[in-house]
Amino acid sequence: MTAALNESPVASALQDVANVPDTSDVLQLNGLLSTQELAVQATVRAFVDTRIKPNIAQWYESASFPTDIMHELGDLGVLGMHLHGYGCPGRSAVEYGVAAMELEAGDSGIRTLVSVQGSLAMSAIHKWGSEEQKNHWLPSMATGRTIGCFGLTEPTAGSDPSAMKTFARKDGTSWILSGEKRWIGLASIAHVAVIWAMTDEGVRGFLVPTDSPGFVATPITSKLSMRASVQCDIVMTDIRLPDTALLPGAKGLRGPFSCLNEARYGIIWGAMGAARDSYQAALDYSQERLQFDKPLASYQLTQEKLVNMVLEIQKGVLLALHIGRLKDSGTLRPEQISVGKLNNVREAIAIAREARTILGGNGVTLDYSPLRHANNLESVRTYEGTDEVHTLILGSHLTGIPAFR
Repeated sequence: MTAALNESPVASALQDVANVPDTSDVLQLNGLLSTQELAVQATVRAFVDTRIKPNIAQWYESASFPTDIMHELGDLGVLGMHLHGYGCPGRSAVEYGVAAMELEAGDSGIRTLVSVQGSLAMSAIHKWGSEEQKNHWLPSMATGRTIGCFGLTEPTAGSDPSAMKTFARKDGTSWILSGEKRWIGLASIAHVAVIWAMTDEGVRGFLVPTDSPGFVATPITSKLSMRASVQCDIVMTDIRLPDTALLPGAKGLRGPFSCLNEARYGIIWGAMGAARDSYQAALDYSQERLQFDKPLASYQLTQEKLVNMVLEIQKGVLLALHIGRLKDSGTLRPEQISVGKLNNVREAIAIAREARTILGGNGVTLDYSPLRHANNLESVRTYEGTDEVHTLILGSHLTGIPAFR
């Protein structure tokens, strides 16, 4: 088991990074990272190399993963990694970013588990919960012993959460919650669900124990993407909740949107991890595979493909790092997050697909990672704001004219 981040010897971690050749870092962007950031990168990379990569093809094919992985991720120190206090790791935005990049180099589904737990469920409680709620839930969620999910998207309300039909009505000192949610990560194995619902006072957030009568989470099984992770349909029927289940600080869509921005930030880094792993798989294959008595890497067309991949990986990592520094300084704006999410996921998909072409027919098997990454990234491209939504966010910023309707 890889050491936790706060126990990782910095010198050893740095040596681990130095020992792994990374031809994708032509600009030596790792030189822009601090010693501690490099140590986080090395520790998480070692975990991915030993725990995720040897098993991910089997998990993907069987559409499963060991639920104990949440405990291991908690022990690693990446759950609620960027949150401070209440037993959370309290790392910087850039440290979380490089961890997300290494996790997604293993698989988007694994990075998504971390995002759902930390950037969505834990972040909602940390930002908007009462002191009692924070002290009750966050310490055990940081260890992965308590699992959370985040219920915003509905069968008929994806990009437009203001159209949600889930409703909570006041009944004396209680709330009665009913509705449906869809594509909710971790819901079938979660202990607590952060559910966003319409009320007579607008959108509010509720902490719903998943063993509550009337709560049913059903995994979505017919997936071509994100197979090594859990996404569910949730049906809630007249769930009675005490008034203490209400997140007191969250009123309106600002509550869930603030959490979505945390998740979007992690995606900016994570997508570059999937891109880098796809490039590395193509590079290794091209140097070993002979075609017409020469390695594929010796052909001009192959070298052009590899060069174009590295150009976009370098630009994407530089963009992620700049956005991370802005986040750590407290000056990051929502439209800047949209720049990163829109660009990096779009480019990562193109890189993964191009990498697959170098692998030829072998690239459509689970022996190699690029097509798995490409399939996963279709989900990443869709959740936390589609390309179209982020284009409109940026269009509104540039013109001053909202064009969502």
